[in-house]
Amino acid sequence: MTTTELDSKYVDLEKMSTIEILNGINQEDQQVAMAVQKCIPSIQLLLDQLVSRFEQGGRLFYIGAGTSGRLGILDASEIPPTYGASPDLVVGLIAGGDAAIRKAVEGAEDDIDQAWKDLQAYHLSDLDTVVGIAASGRTPYVIGGVKASKAHGVLTACITCNEGSELAKHVDVPIEAVVGPEFVTGSTRMKSGTAQKLILNMISTALMIKLGKVKGNKMINMQLSNQKLIQRGIRMIVEVLPELSQEQAKALLLKHGSVKAVLENI
Repeated sequence: MTTTELDSKYVDLEKMSTIEILNGINQEDQQVAMAVQKCIPSIQLLLDQLVSRFEQGGRLFYIGAGTSGRLGILDASEIPPTYGASPDLVVGLIAGGDAAIRKAVEGAEDDIDQAWKDLQAYHLSDLDTVVGIAASGRTPYVIGGVKASKAHGVLTACITCNEGSELAKHVDVPIEAVVGPEFVTGSTRMKSGTAQKLILNMISTALMIKLGKVKGNKMINMQLSNQKLIQRGIRMIVEVLPELSQEQAKALLLKHGSVKAVLENI
């Protein structure tokens, strides 16, 4: 039996008090960061190749089903507003299509050919990278997608929570965060999902930093989509150019559209 399907270490959950449930979940969650730490060499291996490919015009695609697919879409969707990058650079695909983001699509994850069909709409090249996300490491949609991608010369990786999974056998860079059995047996939206989210954070954040989307520790390319972000941008500009007033910084920010553009044109 795979690790993600092992019985919870806790029994009679329905008889627990609220505080016992919460403490139990928290106790399990504390293991996640350590499991992810063990994956850092594999994550680094993927990132070194990703950066090189992006610098030549490559893109990153996440494919997954259920929670895993939603996490990929979440990570991809946050890149444009956070780093001002094109939405075409990091793309998340989920088994069952966009309808599956909110509601499970029956049988979608069992179609071994559909992920490649979904990816073909993006005309993949050998500069692109496909990361399959599946806690179990055995989702047909994801396995089929990475196998076909690899066969077409695309760099492939996976994020899974079982060691030695079928998925890992078919990718160039396997990332295996083994977090152990879930608090609720088999509920991989919990520890497994948290581990996947942490790894996705690391991949996309490090990638954007390496591509020059961050200066110092600031998101200088962020989209100015609300007042909070405009005010944040003003603070960044004044911090670098203290001779400017808040009003002057705001005028420059709105004129040029990003903190980076202001600093390049001042």
